[in-house]
Amino acid sequence: MFKIGCHLSSSKGYVAMGKEAVKIGANTFQFFTRNPRGGAAKPLDEQDMAAYVEFAKEHELVTILAHAPYTLNASAAKEDLREFAFEVMKDDLYRLSFIPGSMYNFHPGSHVKQGAEVGIQLISDHLNKVLEHNVNTTVLLETMAGKGSEVGRSFEEIQAIIEKTERKDMLGVCLDTCHVYDAGYDIVGNLDGVLKEFDRVIGLDRLKAIHLNDSKNPFASHKDRHEKIGEGSIGLEAVKAIINHPLLRDLPFYLETPNELEGYAKEIALLKECRE
Repeated sequence: MFKIGCHLSSSKGYVAMGKEAVKIGANTFQFFTRNPRGGAAKPLDEQDMAAYVEFAKEHELVTILAHAPYTLNASAAKEDLREFAFEVMKDDLYRLSFIPGSMYNFHPGSHVKQGAEVGIQLISDHLNKVLEHNVNTTVLLETMAGKGSEVGRSFEEIQAIIEKTERKDMLGVCLDTCHVYDAGYDIVGNLDGVLKEFDRVIGLDRLKAIHLNDSKNPFASHKDRHEKIGEGSIGLEAVKAIINHPLLRDLPFYLETPNELEGYAKEIALLKECRE
C-alpha cells in the first residue's frame, strides 16, 4: 500500500480530518495537536476519537501523525519554556493514547547559543521525563535544516539524543526531504549514499515516516522553506526516486507543501501516478 497524505487542520476534529483525507485521495494525514504557535489544546473529545477509530477502519486510513507545536522547545535556555514543552508533550501523548497506532512528531529544539551538546542533553532529559508516563505512542525526532541554533541538523545529533534516552523503544525518526536537502544531505544526486549514512549512524529501523517536500532553496542552504512537489530545487525526478526506493516505499509519506486541500489533492494524484 502506498501510504500518502498531507497536513490537515484539526479544528473540526478527527472524523472531519478523516473525511477530508478520503475526499482528496489520501489514506493517512498529519495534523497539529494544537495551535502551531502554542496555546491550549481543544477539550478532549473521546467520542470523536472513538468515532474516528471506526471511520479509519472502514476507510483503511493508516498511521496518522500528530505534530507538536513549533513553540515546543525542549532545549530552551529558560526553565519555564522547558517546563511548557514537558506539559504540552505529556498532554499530547495522553490524548494520542485514544488513537492506537498513531505517532507523534516534534522538532528537537533550538539550543539558543548554549551549544549543540547542551541542547542534546536537555532534549534527552526532556524525553526521559516525558516517557516515564506510561506512553504507548511512538515519538519521532524530525531531521532539521540547520537554521540558526537548531538541534537535529545532522544524523549524528539525532542519534546522540536517542543514545541518551532511556526508552529507546519509543523513539523513531521522521525524515523531512526539504530539511535534509537543505542541511547538506544530497538526496537528489546520491539518495543511496544518504540512506546508507542514515543506516550507519542511526539505523534504518528507526525511520518511521517521511515529510515529503520540495525546497525553495538550493542544496545545503540551511534555510528550511518548503516548496510544492516538482517546483523546487529537489525536483520531481528525485521525489519519484524517494517514493519508489525499496528502503522507503513502505513508509507513510506526509506532504507539508504550501497548499490548500485542492492543491494537496493534485499532488497526491500526481504522486500516485509516479508510484511504480
